[in-house]
Amino acid sequence: MRIVSISRRTDIPAFYSPWLFRRLKEGYALVRNPRNAKQTRFVSLKPEDVRCFVFWTKDARPMFARLDELEAHESAFYFMWTVTPYGPEIEPGFPRKEEIVSAFRQLSGRIGPRRTIWRYDPVVLDDSFPVRKHLEAFARMCASLDGATERCIVSFVDMYRKLRGKGITEVGEEDMRIIARGFSEIAGAHGIAVQTCCEAADFGAEGCFPGGCIDAALVEELSGKPVPEKKDAGQRPLCRCAPSVDIGAYDTCPGGCAYCYATQSAAAVRANVSRHDPTSPLLTGIPSPEEQLLIQQSRTPQQISLGLL
Repeated sequence: MRIVSISRRTDIPAFYSPWLFRRLKEGYALVRNPRNAKQTRFVSLKPEDVRCFVFWTKDARPMFARLDELEAHESAFYFMWTVTPYGPEIEPGFPRKEEIVSAFRQLSGRIGPRRTIWRYDPVVLDDSFPVRKHLEAFARMCASLDGATERCIVSFVDMYRKLRGKGITEVGEEDMRIIARGFSEIAGAHGIAVQTCCEAADFGAEGCFPGGCIDAALVEELSGKPVPEKKDAGQRPLCRCAPSVDIGAYDTCPGGCAYCYATQSAAAVRANVSRHDPTSPLLTGIPSPEEQLLIQQSRTPQQISLGLL
């Protein structure tokens, strides 16, 4: 059985929910290797093959009307919902944060705060958001999300090449520690634990401890099924996530966030979005004859019983 990530590569809940629910109904998805487009993987999404779904999003509202279908699937699931204070200059493709906070609380009221995890990710420093403003914004958000979540995952912006010259500065360790200490104290007053993601520095003295976003212990708790104690070798060296299979694709998110590592080109996103077909097993494009053959071969009961999917 596997954990299915939906998705580090794009915001499927926000922009591709009809496709997702069709994939769940049909019981599988196809995923092209992002490093080799000639390699395609068949991913079974059937309850007997999935231990847990982990949803990554900035706006899960398009899924709300069909949560009953997700519950009926019988696989465990939880959401990691990114809520940051940035405006359209950094996150142009998403609604006003007041709407998002309200929706976050709505989801938590439906599935519980343990399965609704808040990501304040990444912390971006620029002229509009110095350290002080982050602390103020975080305090307001904690007050708004009090009782709606038990955990906040925080990371600091990675300075990818495309961010150079855009006014975003690398976060120094001293500022990291000020933010980590402040966030921990603020969140603690609201019953929220702060966890860091993929950070080299140790912020334990500030009250923030590293952890995995795809959390083996949480998956085991929610699913009632054991999760092997190993990290995902396909992720960054500092990542503590359990192994998972991602069914998303790079350069497909219309959100347009300035800091996003999964989007290299706005033109590529437009092209991929135009190729999206909600009825296709691929997120973008339609299967080639070779991929159609893979579907036929991979869906045999014998292969499923052998655990080859």
